[in-house]
Amino acid sequence: MPRDDTPASKPSLRARLCDWTERPAFRHTILGLIAFNAITLGLETEPSVTAVAGGLLTTIDHAVLAIFVVEIGIRIYAHGPRFFRDPWGLFDFVIVAVALAPASEGFAVLRALRVLRALRLISAVPRMRHVVEAVLHAVPGIGAIGALLTLIFYVFAVIATKLFGADFPQWFGAIGESMYSLFQIMTLESWSMGIVRPVMEVFPYAWAFFVPFIIVSSFTVLNLFIAIIVDSMQTLHQRENDEAIDDVAEAVHVDSQALSAEIAHLRAEIRDLRGALERDKG
Repeated sequence: MPRDDTPASKPSLRARLCDWTERPAFRHTILGLIAFNAITLGLETEPSVTAVAGGLLTTIDHAVLAIFVVEIGIRIYAHGPRFFRDPWGLFDFVIVAVALAPASEGFAVLRALRVLRALRLISAVPRMRHVVEAVLHAVPGIGAIGALLTLIFYVFAVIATKLFGADFPQWFGAIGESMYSLFQIMTLESWSMGIVRPVMEVFPYAWAFFVPFIIVSSFTVLNLFIAIIVDSMQTLHQRENDEAIDDVAEAVHVDSQALSAEIAHLRAEIRDLRGALERDKG
């Protein structure tokens, strides 16, 4: 039987490029270039390094950027419109596009944004992608906790302004200053010796205000953020496991159907052979 060497029997160039971009060697090479470029961009901030190898670092930066542009172009051609429907593909495209913006006087800030290319490590490392996806999945819950925390801040700031504003206007003179001081207290940065103890010298029972605020804000509400993100990660992980189980079950079901059909076909052939043998004997 002659070989079928028609073009239709061969994978298209787009399919071959798509398969090539999904290979571990390709992904690991791009990952290494992203990490290498992040290091060189950091070295450009050191005056002693740029004085010695500034031109070399610039050349390396341009070369790596050219490779990234070619990589994005290949992926766009290989995947077609699907590339822009993939959030991570769109993320890579925007990051590289920002680096291509002219670094003239009007766009000088974009030159500093070149370091955003290091963020491509997020899309290149699956575990990082999972963390970001979990955070994005938890945004509604985080928003609710943020609203709750804002309400708590507002209530405590009004109370603090009324109680301590006259004697400590630098910390609690207005509601904005009170909210900022309470934010510092919530972070536990110099809250005791810096703010609370000086207030307690004038208001000995001020601890009855500040201690409940710290317990509610730092030890309760902020930990809810962590709980929501952890729950989101567990939910996504469980969803991935369920999808993997469904895929395996579907594959097993398809294989079992094919095996049953093959067995039925063999039985039919055996019956035909037996019939032919019995006719020959007759």
